[in-house]
Amino acid sequence: MKYEELANDILAHVGGKENVRSLAHCVTRLRFKLVDESKADTEYLKKREGVITVIQSGGQYQVVIGNHVPDVYAAVNTVGGLNGGETKAEDEGPKGSLLNQFIDMISKIFQPILGALAATGMLKGLAAILVAAGMSTTDGTYVLIQAAGDGFFNFLPIFLAYTASKHFKMNSFTAMAVAAAMVYPGLVNPAEIEPLYTLFAGSIFESPIYMTFLGLPVIMMSYASSVVPILLATYLGSKVESVLKKIIPDVVKLFLVPFCTLLIVVPLTILFVGPVSTWVATLIGALVSWVYNLSPIVAGAILGGGWQVFVMFGLHWGFIPIAINNLATQGYDQLLATTLGVSFAQIGVVLAIMLKTKEAKVKQLSIPAFISGLFGVTEPAIYGITLPMKRPFQLSCIAGAISGAFAGLFKLTGYRVGGLGVFALPSYIDPNGAVGFNFWAAIIVCAVGFVVGFLLMFFSKVPVLYGETETVVPEFTTSPEEGTKKDVSAAAEKDLIASPMTGEMVLLSDVPDEAFATAALGKGIAVLPTIGKVYAPANATVSLLFPTQHAIGLTTENGTEILIHIGMDTVQLEGKGFTSNVKQGDKVLAGQLLMEFDIEFIQNAGYEVITPIIVTNSNDYLDVITTKESQLSQGDYLLSVIA
Repeated sequence: MKYEELANDILAHVGGKENVRSLAHCVTRLRFKLVDESKADTEYLKKREGVITVIQSGGQYQVVIGNHVPDVYAAVNTVGGLNGGETKAEDEGPKGSLLNQFIDMISKIFQPILGALAATGMLKGLAAILVAAGMSTTDGTYVLIQAAGDGFFNFLPIFLAYTASKHFKMNSFTAMAVAAAMVYPGLVNPAEIEPLYTLFAGSIFESPIYMTFLGLPVIMMSYASSVVPILLATYLGSKVESVLKKIIPDVVKLFLVPFCTLLIVVPLTILFVGPVSTWVATLIGALVSWVYNLSPIVAGAILGGGWQVFVMFGLHWGFIPIAINNLATQGYDQLLATTLGVSFAQIGVVLAIMLKTKEAKVKQLSIPAFISGLFGVTEPAIYGITLPMKRPFQLSCIAGAISGAFAGLFKLTGYRVGGLGVFALPSYIDPNGAVGFNFWAAIIVCAVGFVVGFLLMFFSKVPVLYGETETVVPEFTTSPEEGTKKDVSAAAEKDLIASPMTGEMVLLSDVPDEAFATAALGKGIAVLPTIGKVYAPANATVSLLFPTQHAIGLTTENGTEILIHIGMDTVQLEGKGFTSNVKQGDKVLAGQLLMEFDIEFIQNAGYEVITPIIVTNSNDYLDVITTKESQLSQGDYLLSVIA
């Protein structure tokens, strides 16, 4: 048996037959479900000849093999006696720590909005610069620029609802409706109205009640710019929606499922998610205030180190009332002053990553993340770079803790509610206008956060985020020895490949699957289709047609091997939503209709339709050049291979 040795080795290093719950395969990879993933030797398998890489995602341990995966799959079944890959049913094994699961979830949910997040953060910074330069906040120029930047952040829960719905497999527009209710202006404390009564009056959990729902008190708070509450709401909504789909008749599902989902989820979110986060935040705020009175240095380290985490979970709201009360009663606040250096710690880490990383995309994201972070808008840096990398985020928290300890040491004092980042510094000038020690202490705290963050990251290994390293494009010049000019357009052989579908061009590195994004399976490009049809990109032979019809392999007349993989993890649909118009072995002409697929059905089932189109024998060529056009129609130029 050709792959017996490889099959035995793979089986041994996934923890043995007894650790395999089930085994399936798609067009490129073995998909194991393991009893305990920690028993698998991932690093060994990644380096093992015959294995391209290993991906752990969605409860599956995926060993990426390549085009000959069916043969390896059969060999693993044979040597392991897995009876077609299925073993006895058991509860799913662990999927990693809760923290890692949370970070991975956050990273995937934020990935689609990173560009807009970075851009709007820079716009907020630009608006702050205009005000600092003397422009009035009522000036139309400022108002429009501020709206362009702040609008995205204010309604961030709605954008997150869309991406989270994909992750939790909930109807996207129902999830967005839940988020819209959360940021609805009428659900924020109305300052001009007297409360009906006060809940827990006299305690640290004191909460004014302005309205009730079926007699239950509604504790109102702002969800603008929040992250975790909408994620919890979407997760809850996905579970409620799943149950409703099973019990509501098909004839009325279209409107009754979202109706009942909203009727259940919105009240539960407002009644319970809000109060719990409010009370937890209040308790944390009270504890930190108590610690500050005992030791400003310790409190500063705790608040500076944990501030970014508090903001992520919305727990920072517990500190805001304390700070505002301090300003109102004392004319100054020292509690929130301990967080001044946190954003500088974050951008110090980002700058070190930008200088050290070999990934072109990370460099590209780092620049706007650094700029917006300079003005206190650190979301692009956190969610786009440091949090997905994990270790850099931890280092930024350590740097924030050290800067907070310095703020406590200096008893740094804020005299007014000011801006963020560099625009927070004027808040530390004495009320009489004198630039005294307190202002210079604020400068030192920012510098400490920045320098410590930079140094911690600079002397640490930068984790690989996307797996795409910078490449040097070879230059073809005249060779004196040969007396000939090696020119790509003249001497190099090419195979031109047209776009097999209509849609939006997506860089391969942006595909939400490591095996494709890292080009482990071959170089290429991806398309986010708007029409569910796949056409032959060149004259070719159908060399592979997967039984579930979600992927097709073609070999062109010039020998280029093309894989068109419709969607992510769509093998799980088992052919539903896909129709093939050809069979394996057929010869097809460029422009011939190969396959049809139902975009709406696939998306409603919770799967991405983004379609990688890769050259699986890329190593046989000098390079693969892809189109720069953002919008593609079927038949447009897509890529070319250079021999």
